This record gives sequence, structure tokens and C-alpha cells, in this order.
Amino acid sequence: MTRPPTSAGGAVDVSPVAWILTIVVLLALVAVDLFINRKPHEVTLKEASLWGIFWVGLAVLFGIGLTVFAGAEPGGEFFAGFITEKSLSVDNLFVFVLIMGKFAVPPQYQQRVLLVGVLLALVLRGAFIAAGAAVVAAFSWVFFIFGAFLIWTAWKLIKEAQSDEEEEFEENALLRKVEKVLPTTDGYRDMKLVVRENGKRLVTPMLIVMIAVGTTDVLFALDSIPAIFGLTKEPYIVFTANAFALMGLRQLYFLIGGLLKKLVYLSYGLSVILGFIGVKLIFEALHGEGVHVPEIGIPLSLGVIVVTLAVTTVLSLRKTKKDERAAAEAGARADRDASV
Repeated sequence: MTRPPTSAGGAVDVSPVAWILTIVVLLALVAVDLFINRKPHEVTLKEASLWGIFWVGLAVLFGIGLTVFAGAEPGGEFFAGFITEKSLSVDNLFVFVLIMGKFAVPPQYQQRVLLVGVLLALVLRGAFIAAGAAVVAAFSWVFFIFGAFLIWTAWKLIKEAQSDEEEEFEENALLRKVEKVLPTTDGYRDMKLVVRENGKRLVTPMLIVMIAVGTTDVLFALDSIPAIFGLTKEPYIVFTANAFALMGLRQLYFLIGGLLKKLVYLSYGLSVILGFIGVKLIFEALHGEGVHVPEIGIPLSLGVIVVTLAVTTVLSLRKTKKDERAAAEAGARADRDASV
């Protein structure tokens, strides 16, 4: 049994009190969000923008505070982890759109579904992070596995991006089990999760779709959790980066829902990020075994992540605009030919 390779950043000494305070503050913010948005309604672009700015602003303030009190490298690790988790969560939104369509969730209920689903995902991710931190602290060779998995995931993303097949939502085993075991109503009953009808207790599609969102997000954590452990070994930074990325996910869904189809090169950008972090993990594991290999620091990691996302977004929007122009010209030609 060997110690894992040391992180590029310094260790962050987080007391139990700091952990408890962080979790309490996050729960309080969620409670405020629930209270303000307690009435079902369709989310406007303005509302999504304001809440999105609020959550990103909180993440930035937290990162600055971490930099001030813990040092530049832990702060850099948080920002690199937050941006990585945020970018990976954008890919989740494609599946969330499919889930909302499959279960025909009314627009006024979608924000509550996402909020509860994200909370469930945060709890489950917390368990993933705790388990991952325990393994990382005990075994150095796990980084070879994490690194290889991320590189394989990057390759898989590229292959999926090159495929012409339409993506469809596939129910996971837990969701299939729930639908099979629990009797369900034939439609929504406002925001109720469980109702009693004709003397029988039934669950509503609202509960099913919340489970679908929460458990599907955990499946995405299979690559995002190893990715962030490739940027920092500190469980506190891993948890807070995930928490802030997830808590703004609901607003991101409404804010860029129409933009998702325009990010045609997103999978390629994410594959570059995951592949880069996978290589970084393997290099760190080799370094921990005494092999002299280059060390990839947080400044370089953060730079690669930001530049990759910027280039991916610009190229995607240019490609979409070009395709739309070509489609418009083709339509105009077809109209002219039809009128002749």
C-alpha cells in the first residue's frame, strides 16, 4: 500500500466545523431558492439569467475567499474544478431535455423537477466523492485507472459525436425497477409525488421524473468525479466545486436550452478536456512511482480548460451560423425553382 502522488497544490486543512458550515450555508441557499420559487411557474429568460448570475457569482466569491485564506493554488484548483464540472454539466442538459420530453413534464413544473433532481444528485455525488477520496488516500495506482477511464471516455465522446444517430433517453436499472414496482397514476397531480386514489396509494410521474434526473446525473458523475480528482486531491474542493456547478445547473437548463443544439462541437471540446486530465492523472501516478515525467500544474490545466471551451464555443457558433445560412439559401433557391 502506497501513498498517492502529491497534488500540485498545497494541502487545505479543513476543520469539521468548516465542513458543517459549508453544508449548512448551501442548504440554506437551497431553502431560500425553494421558498422564492415555491409556486409552480414557467421560468423566463430574465429569471434564469438573474439566478444563473447569482450562483456563478457565489462560486467566484467562494473561489476568491479560498484563494485569500488557503492560497493561490487551492483557489486555482477550485476554479479549474468548477469550470470543468460546469462544462461537463452542460452535456447533461442534452439528456435532461430528453427526460422532460419523454415524461411530458409541463413547463411550469420543470424547475421544481430539476431542483429536486439536482439535490438528489448532490447527495449521491457526495457519497461518490467520499468513497473516491478514501480510495485516493490509500492507493496510488487508482490514478492509472482514473486516467485510463477518462481517456477512454474522451474517445467514446468523439465516436458519439461522429455518429449520425439521434440520441435517446435510456432508463437506468433503478428507474426501471421503480416504475415496475410502484403503481403510478396516468398523469400529473400538480406537484404531488404520492396520492391516494380509490383507496390505493399511487406515485405520480413527478416522482419518477425526479428520480430520472437525479440518478441520470449520477451516471454522468462516473467521468466528472475522476476528472476533478485529476485537478485536486482535496475532498473539500472536489465537493464544493461539484456543489456550485450543480446548483446553477437548473438555471443553465432554461438559459441555454435553445442554444444546446448550436454547440455542435461540444463533445469534441469535452473529449479534449477529459483526455488532457486523463494524461495528467497518469503522469502524476507515474511521478508518484518515481518515474521522471513532466508535471502539469494547475495554471496550465486551467488555461487548457478555458481555451478549449472558448474555441469549442466559437467554432460551434460559426458552424451553426454557416449551416443556417446555407439552409436559407437552399430554401430560397427551392422557392425560385418552384415559382418558375
